[in-house]
Amino acid sequence: MPKENESNGRGKEPVIKLEDVWKIYTMGEVEVPALQGLNLDIYPSEFVAIMGPSGSGKSTAMNMVGCLDVPTRGRIMLAGQDISKLSESDLAQIRGKKIGFIFQTFNLMPGLSALENVMLPMTFQGVPKDRREKRAKELLESVNLGDRLNHRPTELSGGQQQRVAIARSLSNDPEVILADEPTGNLDQKTGREVMLMLSDFHCRAGKTIIMVTHDANVARFAERIVNIKDGKITSIDDNPEHEVCETEMQKERDNPDNNKKIKKEKGKEK
Repeated sequence: MPKENESNGRGKEPVIKLEDVWKIYTMGEVEVPALQGLNLDIYPSEFVAIMGPSGSGKSTAMNMVGCLDVPTRGRIMLAGQDISKLSESDLAQIRGKKIGFIFQTFNLMPGLSALENVMLPMTFQGVPKDRREKRAKELLESVNLGDRLNHRPTELSGGQQQRVAIARSLSNDPEVILADEPTGNLDQKTGREVMLMLSDFHCRAGKTIIMVTHDANVARFAERIVNIKDGKITSIDDNPEHEVCETEMQKERDNPDNNKKIKKEKGKEK
């Protein structure tokens, strides 16, 4: 495991800080608290899993962190900036520049190719077309989809679609990657491959990853696990198995037998 205050970034200022964050929905005359006083620091280059049962508030917490919603009260600091009171247009700009999203349902544009889907977030940031295309190709090659650039989502398997989504989340080189149940629509084997890929990007590129999941097998890839129930954080635990996951990932990537198997499977896909 990396020592604290080194590669896990805990010696630095938090990249995301939640301070007494509440989210209350009004249904007629009834107020329903989805989040109740969340306090959480997430540091640069951390891999954090937010866990909880259905209705626990974990997805609402993700929406707060991802600038998809604002709290009823409390503060959310992103890279030192209070995003709690920003307008929707300002939130959209921050989302585009600082945050990459990976969704359970992939959320790819069905009429666009894999290459065009990865290029899309850069279009909104005004990146010139030649640079968009070059970076999108590089990202798709990095997730082993260099031979699927012109395929549309319906021509790709679920695992391939999620790999396109991972590449898309990295297109603007964001500080933070938010993954909402990234393996929820995948079988166990494909889900594991996706998690190894996310873990690899975290280790090699130092990306801060925040992942919502209900699956303990998926959460074990994270360095810290935040447990939420009834809109409250019940525990925040360091995950000693994270080092094991890195070791497994390295073995799977470097094992010649596995590499032969991967090449064989890729040959079958063509």
